[in-house]
Amino acid sequence: MWWIYALLSASFAALTAIFAKIGIKGVDTDLATAIRTVIILVLAWALVFVKGTNNTIGSLTRVNWIFLILSGAATGLSWIFYFKALQIGEVAWVAPVDKLSVPIAIVLAAIFLGEPLTVKTVSAALLIMAGSFILIFWK
Repeated sequence: MWWIYALLSASFAALTAIFAKIGIKGVDTDLATAIRTVIILVLAWALVFVKGTNNTIGSLTRVNWIFLILSGAATGLSWIFYFKALQIGEVAWVAPVDKLSVPIAIVLAAIFLGEPLTVKTVSAALLIMAGSFILIFWK
């Protein structure tokens, strides 16, 4: 079941790249990121209230808060740099290179979360890296 959500995430991420490339034409990318963030904020809180999980906010621990804040900061910086890259580069190049986050995440998950590095995950990471390096360096 997880893979259905992952495929939906990938599909919406692809749409994000296309919509963003069109939407940032002639616009400051930081302003575009701020507008996008407000929309995400409204959607996320609407989902929390629709599901009725807003009353569980008090159960968050200090560790939850620290790492959710760090995750939010990392997401914000990722979006800022992604929009800058999209504004000056082609979607067909920027989006796949952005996916270098996958092999980076695999390595960090192994180091910090103790997740196993299997032949399958290492092979997938190497293929993603190869594709990104081809886009970056092959003239």
